[in-house]
Amino acid sequence: MGVYNPDEKRLKVSIQSIQEQTLKDWELLLYDDGSDERYAEKIYMFSQMDRRIRWIRSRENKGLAFALNQCIRRAEGKYIARMDDDDISLPLRLERQCRFLEENPEYGWVGTNAGLIDDTGIWGEEKLPELPEAKDFLKYSPYIHPSVMFSREILENCGGYCISKATRRCEDYELFMRLHAAGMQGYNLQEKLFLYREGKDSYGKRKITYRFCEMQIRWQGFKRLRILKFTTLPYVCRPLAGAVPGIKTARRMMRRKKDAVPGTTGKGKTGII
Repeated sequence: MGVYNPDEKRLKVSIQSIQEQTLKDWELLLYDDGSDERYAEKIYMFSQMDRRIRWIRSRENKGLAFALNQCIRRAEGKYIARMDDDDISLPLRLERQCRFLEENPEYGWVGTNAGLIDDTGIWGEEKLPELPEAKDFLKYSPYIHPSVMFSREILENCGGYCISKATRRCEDYELFMRLHAAGMQGYNLQEKLFLYREGKDSYGKRKITYRFCEMQIRWQGFKRLRILKFTTLPYVCRPLAGAVPGIKTARRMMRRKKDAVPGTTGKGKTGII
């Protein structure tokens, strides 16, 4: 879990959701990515909530990709699960994912469907393709990054997350396209095992700089996946569409407001980063 100047109440709830997991053999790597002092003190205090939490402090803010790579290097688990500091893992999440990877070693990682939350509660639902293919990357990433559990070996073999200005805010999109292009395969459990915090207009507020960076990531990723064609060029430019008032993304259109439903025993310690 990479953390930078977090909302304290949300961070506490996020950590508690890991403590409440039915799978008990886990470690939580809580990486403070150069937070201001008053936040840093709170993050350290939260790291004392459970002996299975490992606190790591960086004096300088270097971004999520760097933070996650540091966590991967220090993690002790056979599997590595992602988690953001304002999301919530439902109780069966780690157990279901760990069991799936144990029983299906042909898959390198596994995500889940999710309920979408903001300050008002659950406002929508994210349903993802069960077995994503190259074409599923055209609209957006077919995985909810903080819901994913990876095989540690997969992350180590691929070199982890790409650290660059271009991949900032898109490090997960770039990673998943790179893994697919290398012939590896992920899976999405068709259960809502996660609550993903995303405002109804959060994508629309993304800075124009990040939109152009995402276009670059899409161009490179589509080339790797061999789906860059004249007919797919509009998808390369898709990030700019979100900057035009009144245009809704396809992701938003596919969401429906429903209650999130909680998603059995995995082997090997799981690390949450």
